[in-house]
Amino acid sequence: MSVRQVAEQAGVSPATVSRVFTQPDTVAAETRRRVLAVAEKLQYTPHPVARSLARGRTGNLGIVVNDIANSFAAVIIKAVQEEARHHGCALFVAGAERDGADEFPTARALAAQVDGLILVSPGMSESEVRSIAAIAPIVLVNYDIVGVPAVLIPAEEGAAQAVEHLHALGHRTIAYISGPPIYSNRTRLHTFRGACTRLSVNGLEIDVGDARFSAGVRGADLVLATPATGVLAFNDEVAVGVVNRLTDRGVRVPDEVSVVGFDDTGLAQMVRPRLTTVRLPAAVAGRSATRILLERLAAAASDGPEPLRLASELIVRNSTGPAPKNARPDHS
Repeated sequence: MSVRQVAEQAGVSPATVSRVFTQPDTVAAETRRRVLAVAEKLQYTPHPVARSLARGRTGNLGIVVNDIANSFAAVIIKAVQEEARHHGCALFVAGAERDGADEFPTARALAAQVDGLILVSPGMSESEVRSIAAIAPIVLVNYDIVGVPAVLIPAEEGAAQAVEHLHALGHRTIAYISGPPIYSNRTRLHTFRGACTRLSVNGLEIDVGDARFSAGVRGADLVLATPATGVLAFNDEVAVGVVNRLTDRGVRVPDEVSVVGFDDTGLAQMVRPRLTTVRLPAAVAGRSATRILLERLAAAASDGPEPLRLASELIVRNSTGPAPKNARPDHS
């Protein structure tokens, strides 16, 4: 059915029918009721593209992550997609390449095609993020910039609990396997240093600069060159890489080395031994970021509220245990 057929049966102009669906407040209540009744009878719905053009909106949201294959990012993407669909929006997803060099141009190009954009743990500079915000409204996940709406999971509580847990098990030399140079890694490393100082733990830092399984494999070999009996890895994927590599080299987890991850993704319970990890509310972060973005679009707000901060907690499973009574054998 066309808008003209609806107009004829409702006794109004096609322009009035259009306004009923795009600017209902500009049409008298009785006329609006009559047009909607005819539209329902004829099973008429306005074309979504035409409707979005009339509103000056695409009906599309975008999300950019630094690695689509990353388990934590996948949980956020799914939550954002579900929330967007609930509000009648489609979602465009884009991921950066391995080195992140294309993250900024990818986000900038996507921003021009959507109503609003969510950036997850971006590795971009503040000026780059602000230049994207000048194109379309944005919400950040795990990146704190003054005046830009954000959902943050600093993981400070969970990271401190992880070090305290290993300390309580008798571990006195603990290694942190550092991830990429992004907000979440910086906050975890800062908390790790503080907790080690407070507990008089020998804290070692191993920088692999990545968040993938292969980084954990590399990190495990570097850990074995140290006296560390406890490992705190940047995320679950790195932690699983550590566990697998240690097992391959005949190092028993947790009898000789205890391992803790971050995120509490599905991987944490798939690996054996099951992974002790810091649980981060990724799905809540995704849904919250989407709602904040939609609220900004509805209010046409330019300044962002204070960041929403979500809590983390340590989930203890089987990859951590008492520190070995004797010095760990030399596997270097």
